[in-house]
Amino acid sequence: MCSLAFARSLGFALIPLATCCIVANVLLFFPDGKINFIQDEHVTTYVWYFMGIGGGGLVVSIRFVLLSKAYLCSCVCVCVCVCACVRGSAYCFLISAVALFKGPYCFTQMGWRYPFEDDGGRYLFAREKWSECIQPAHIVEWNVTLLSILLGLSTLEFLLCFLQLVSGLVNAVCRPCYDECCFIYL
Repeated sequence: MCSLAFARSLGFALIPLATCCIVANVLLFFPDGKINFIQDEHVTTYVWYFMGIGGGGLVVSIRFVLLSKAYLCSCVCVCVCVCACVRGSAYCFLISAVALFKGPYCFTQMGWRYPFEDDGGRYLFAREKWSECIQPAHIVEWNVTLLSILLGLSTLEFLLCFLQLVSGLVNAVCRPCYDECCFIYL
């Protein structure tokens, strides 16, 4: 059955990563641990792309559930599920990187804006600039920490899924595969 056993064991490694991605994305909605910033629409727009919830979280989790419930699974089915996981983790990585590069949405002396938008990401290495953000308190540290966590987790997810994809393709070429479709028992 190709690499179904390997896919299942890899899935167990992906569940904690996916859960952490979801938690990190949810925390980005509540800068300084307060709900009023989301109510007043004063959060970074990239948070609404749900990179950790959708890309790094649910897509990876659904892939694991589908493969763990599979009774019969062809090489094609394993590769399709893993490709979805690779795309989800890549989406999480790209959106997190763009959000980190753009910087946080915060209140400055000039009002609510992205003060580091045209900075080219140099603000990340110039902590003295971080004080430009007056509200929410410590928003730069909050965003940098959580977005860096999302970058790291999505990179690990991508590598694990890519490893599974390579394994599935090698098994498809080197071993005879079954032509069955995936029968999923949900």
